[in-house]
Parts: sequence; C-alpha cells; structure tokens
Amino acid sequence: MEAISGRKTLQEIAADHAIHPIQVSQWKKQMLEGASELLGRGKSSNAKEDVQAKEAELFQQIGRLQMELEWLKKKSQLL
Repeated sequence: MEAISGRKTLQEIAADHAIHPIQVSQWKKQMLEGASELLGRGKSSNAKEDVQAKEAELFQQIGRLQMELEWLKKKSQLL
C-alpha cells in the first residue's frame, strides 16, 4: 500500500522492511493488476446470493407444483 500511495520511494520502503526494491516493485505491479479483481469480489458474492435466492424460490415452486399434481392425480382417480 505504501508503494501505491507514493509517499515513499521503492528504495525507502525496501529499506524499512529489509527486502529488495525489486520485490516491492513486483508486489506493486501485482496489486495494480489485481485491484479490479479484488474490488469485484463483492459484486460476485452478491450475484451468488441472488442466484441462491432464486434457486431456493424455484425449488419451492417445484415442490408446490409436485404436490398439486399428486392431488390432481388422486382427484381424477376418484371421479
């Protein structure tokens, strides 16, 4: 995060954390490339919840329709 904010140079960050400046540079690059994926995760989890809710609703409807079908079959046999 320090590398992205730009308040310190890559060399300063590397010296503070006892790592090589190239490693800081690589992490910064990975973060910038993957930022859209990280920020998009919230949307995908909401989409999953929407799909699961719709699926549950459809399963309930299937159950109701199966019960109605069985009831109609029994009624038609009585007539």
